[in-house]
Amino acid sequence: MTHAATADVDLAAPASDAADVGLATLDAVQRRVLWLAVRMVDHANRERPDAGGIKVGGHQASSTSMVSLMTALWFAHLGPDDRVAVKPHASPVFHAIRYLLGELDQDHLRRLRSFGGLQAYPSRTKDPGRIDFSTGSVGLGATAPLFAAMVRRYVEAHHGPRPGSASVTSDAGAADGAPDRPGARSRFVALLGDAELDEGNIWEAIGDPITAGLGDVLWVVDLNRQSLDRVVPGMQAGRLERTFADAGWHVTEAKYGRRLEAVFARDGGEALRRHIDAMSNERYQSLFALSPPALRERFLASADPAVVRIVDDLADDEVDVVLDLGGHDLAVLLDRYRQADGVTDRPSVVFAYTIKGWRTRMAGDPRNHSALLPADAIDELRAANRIEVTDEWARFGPDSAPGRLCAATAERLRRPPWPEEVPIVVPRAVGLPRRPRVSTQETFGRLVVGLGRDEAVRPALVTLTPDVAVSTGLGGWINQVGVFDPHPPADEDGPGSDADDEHGGGGGGPSAAPALLRWERSRAGQHVELGISEMNLFSALEAFGLAWDHSGQRLLPIGTLYDPFVCRGLDALIHGVYSGARFVVVGTPSGVTLAPEGGAHQSTITASIGVELPGLVLAEPAYAGALDWLLCDGLARIADPAGPDESLYLRLTTRPIVQAPFDAARERLGEDELRRQVLAGGYRLVPASGEGPLVRLVASGAVLPEVVAAHAELTAEGVRAEVIDVTSMTRLYRSWQAQLRAGIRAAHEPAAAHVDTLLRAEDPHAPIVTVHDAASHAMAWLGSVTGAPVVPLGVDRFGQSGTIAELYDAFELSPGHVVTAALAALARR
Repeated sequence: MTHAATADVDLAAPASDAADVGLATLDAVQRRVLWLAVRMVDHANRERPDAGGIKVGGHQASSTSMVSLMTALWFAHLGPDDRVAVKPHASPVFHAIRYLLGELDQDHLRRLRSFGGLQAYPSRTKDPGRIDFSTGSVGLGATAPLFAAMVRRYVEAHHGPRPGSASVTSDAGAADGAPDRPGARSRFVALLGDAELDEGNIWEAIGDPITAGLGDVLWVVDLNRQSLDRVVPGMQAGRLERTFADAGWHVTEAKYGRRLEAVFARDGGEALRRHIDAMSNERYQSLFALSPPALRERFLASADPAVVRIVDDLADDEVDVVLDLGGHDLAVLLDRYRQADGVTDRPSVVFAYTIKGWRTRMAGDPRNHSALLPADAIDELRAANRIEVTDEWARFGPDSAPGRLCAATAERLRRPPWPEEVPIVVPRAVGLPRRPRVSTQETFGRLVVGLGRDEAVRPALVTLTPDVAVSTGLGGWINQVGVFDPHPPADEDGPGSDADDEHGGGGGGPSAAPALLRWERSRAGQHVELGISEMNLFSALEAFGLAWDHSGQRLLPIGTLYDPFVCRGLDALIHGVYSGARFVVVGTPSGVTLAPEGGAHQSTITASIGVELPGLVLAEPAYAGALDWLLCDGLARIADPAGPDESLYLRLTTRPIVQAPFDAARERLGEDELRRQVLAGGYRLVPASGEGPLVRLVASGAVLPEVVAAHAELTAEGVRAEVIDVTSMTRLYRSWQAQLRAGIRAAHEPAAAHVDTLLRAEDPHAPIVTVHDAASHAMAWLGSVTGAPVVPLGVDRFGQSGTIAELYDAFELSPGHVVTAALAALARR
């Protein structure tokens, strides 16, 4: 199609305080962005050495529909304080823009989707340069800026305004210390495809009250009306717009370009508008590849006479005006962006109608999603954009109008670093008074309260739950700090509900909620209560865990949820750790130890997730002292700017257990040594005694009382047994793997890892019994360390209601079963 008018018309200065930009100059930039985005995908697929018989890919068509949206945004609207998430399939456009702004070298463009090169989708941790948000998991990148804006609101309420915040800028100019950009404010922008609106997490996010009223949020929907394999039938954009509006968003459209709007203004124009509005997506998409006569004929089929008259007045070289969409009209887009900027009391969304495959031979083709333009089509595009083969990767000349625009944009978007961080000093331990019998969940609640009394820690501490604050042990903390609410009701003073049947009820036992919960809401509150959505919990945890980058404030976020529902939010959890966010997630209660609640609330595979997911460290302590050390150590790692990009996953239970074995181990090993071993992943809880062959009972979490009882029974029968408490399978496994791989690389015997010191002492080939309230395979790997026979006990079926004793007996976790397993292991030796 012919693009909207390209006369050099001055635009009003955008909110980013960029210099006035001419439309012709912007169009020249977008043409170069289009060429570079398409060509880098073409180069990756046709000129790079064979990738093993598979297509490299790159989504040329999905990129082209975003070119105008992103050109207008970057080169005439954004400011340095804005944060943007880019539609995954538009990554070539994003990289082309970054290249024109001098953020990438030319060689990067030839290394799209190559090892060590530009990633298939924008990645904070793997792409070169500055990336605000990782995208790729459809829907999650879109909501990331929404939650980042929520965190910005929290940070400003607790730690003061940030540069570009509404409280430090005004129409008259910026306050002291803020950027000298009159009227500017930070914006959190998401560029997303229309098909992403099929993802349920989108609607969970915009429906949560915690994201309401975020006037610094802008979503731009690329409405190209195509999904991966088809033209989307009955897109019903109006229905989507109403849904956003009902959720409290400001909604606007960039539907038609100025050329078509001018035709609508003629006599009969409203009939033409109705004709286009009523046309099915499939039929409209089919028009893009037609010649002018064929386009006219197909467009007018069954048309009203008024429509026929107005289209008959168009010459053949004008008839394509019926394809003039607002998503490719730069002036229309900038107008809609500015409209959104003018709305500061709620989020904004712009529905921009675009063409998938815009300005290429595959425009509108329903099969264009993963298609690649053939060589002759690349030549056509090169010629249409007046690109020389010998200089096809070039930037604009510095003295050209587009070159000057690129230089000015790069300077305008230069982002100063955040002020130097004030260190957060987390203590080695809270040091709670010892109790003879206590659960890890109750201990966790007391630890958070204790950390809240530490003046160095408290300002950074924030907790989050998906409507399960009471039943996950946070009642005391909430009484201490209150609930965060940016707009608390003046008369808010009542207790919150503790009815939580779907997510675990009260959980029972000593960890139940306090009799009185003071649910006080204020801007000073440090607990964020979300609706019942685990996806929102993990998306919010990611945002809090990246607050140091997006809002210049390092925080210590702790999220709690019912352990089996870790799986419900798994996609968002993976996205968070992939993005390098740091946080603590507490899954509690866990396993069949939550006996009366039944199989729907009893987790089995979550421990495996904690071991296998990169960027996440599972810890499952049985004893209060170990939990104290692990939690403080995890928070200290989060607080350390140079610390690892990893999050801590604590798997806890409501079962109170006797603490005497841990106290005895502390007495035997000394506090410093025991702490070191606990943090390394495990320690010898009960040593072996007597004569005879050795059997190792290796266990984790709430089953330790049964294992200790089995040890006593075996010892009484003359069997030498020892008990090893695994506090973190992740750390045991990863340190072992690290030593193995180091040895392989250096071609020498691997050095001893911590697990070697536990399992190779005295008798390296002693049989092992693993006991775990989780899938039995999660600990079965321990036999690989020494080559010893292993009998793994665990939960490999769905649970049911009952007492702990009944369920432990049913799943062969009782002391008698552990004894039998130990004898069987010895027999296999």
